Amino acid sequence: MFSCRVTDVEANPADPTEMYVAYASGGLWHSTNNGTTFQPVFDQEAAMTIGDIAVDWQRRVLWVGSGENNSSRSSYAGTGMYRSADGGKTEWRGLPESHHIGRIVLHPTDPEVLWVAVLGHLYSPNDERGVYRSTDGSLT
Repeated sequence: MFSCRVTDVEANPADPTEMYVAYASGGLWHSTNNGTTFQPVFDQEAAMTIGDIAVDWQRRVLWVGSGENNSSRSSYAGTGMYRSADGGKTEWRGLPESHHIGRIVLHPTDPEVLWVAVLGHLYSPNDERGVYRSTDGSLT
């Protein structure tokens, strides 16, 4: 079913049989039965590659950073940040030239604050590179 590098696994701490699995170039998948079966979550977006995901399990909010973070010729660029508060029907949230997002960190008590580590273009300079912070749930 899958044949790609896994970039992240996020399991529900209240129910570890539920998880999201992100693949370098194979999309995002959700399981509610300990990985016995998976459903695709990120199929309708403009990027198939994922660098990192983060889940606020209490509020059921999912963040997806597109673009695999490994620096190799087989690493494909992403199209920025996405957010979903409805089980995977995502909203694009910005950083279009980030190309490769390596990490998303959620604030432990404030659901509106998150940090995003952006590698940027692999073989050329660009302005969207570095660590970004949002204090409004990734609207900016």
